[in-house]
Amino acid sequence: MLTVTRTPLRISLFGGGTDYPEYFERAPGAVVGTAIDKYIIIAALDLIGCQDYNYRLSYSRIEHCNNVEDIEHPVVREVLKHFDVNRRLDISIISDLPAAGSGLGSSSAFTVGFLRTIYTILNQKPTKIELSKKAIEVEREILRENVGVQDQLHAAFGGINRFDFSGSAIRISPVQMSSAATKQLNASMVLVHTGIARRATTTVAAQIAVTRARAIDKELSELYRLVEECVSLLEAGTSGWLTQLGDMLSASWRIKRTLSREVSNAVLDDLFEAIIASGAYGAKLCGAGGGGFFLALIDPDRLPTLTERVAPLSVVPIGIDVDGSTLIYRQTR
Repeated sequence: MLTVTRTPLRISLFGGGTDYPEYFERAPGAVVGTAIDKYIIIAALDLIGCQDYNYRLSYSRIEHCNNVEDIEHPVVREVLKHFDVNRRLDISIISDLPAAGSGLGSSSAFTVGFLRTIYTILNQKPTKIELSKKAIEVEREILRENVGVQDQLHAAFGGINRFDFSGSAIRISPVQMSSAATKQLNASMVLVHTGIARRATTTVAAQIAVTRARAIDKELSELYRLVEECVSLLEAGTSGWLTQLGDMLSASWRIKRTLSREVSNAVLDDLFEAIIASGAYGAKLCGAGGGGFFLALIDPDRLPTLTERVAPLSVVPIGIDVDGSTLIYRQTR
């Protein structure tokens, strides 16, 4: 049997940092963001028996082994163990964009996508919230990773959403944009690659430490406030809304870069200024910071100016993904 799934990456617009249990278990947290039309593709093929290994993995490296415990990819190993998957598999993983250190939620997107793949192989059909929560369980409880809980939701649900967090409760609220506003947003969003592969563990660990110490509660409260303002702006779609959204993005980035010394540096600050000088409505660094991609909102007519100004760095137009993690092919023998 061959199973192929497609899972979107994401951009977080506002509220990032309030989606960590270290914060929202004592104060309300919320984020607004969107899944994007850049994907992680996972293909899993049942081995037919003549290979001299039971598992083959192809990602940034190649693995061959006979025992699940010997698989080095932590998510693959632990998910196969968790579901007691007793079959020989060849697993291939590809991505539209560089996965490591992108700031686009690629780690959680992979977890969601691999879970979707395994559920399909096992003939199970989880709901989107069940898929999200299982991914959170795998990452936070089984692998003990320092991750928030928005990336898994964006990957599973797709679309542009507000997620609210309070204690153990999660509320999902799709943002109701007009077709005209959606078209405008899709036409204006680009990613600018920083050329820096961030080390998320270092950046996130530093931020969680100051979150636990309540040293950045004021800043996180302001980022939380911007979520409601953003949703109102997106849903109203009144004249000049894109300019306002850009201003808010830049303002949130200026707040975010103060959360820890790991978030920004002189190279990133200079790139941000170059993006704004190119005529962008606004910009912010995606994810926890330290590298990866900037999200910029810019009039399509100004895109050549931006591309020239930041060269040789890559500029990637993006749009909203509406499907979330999806089975795109299944062949049974």
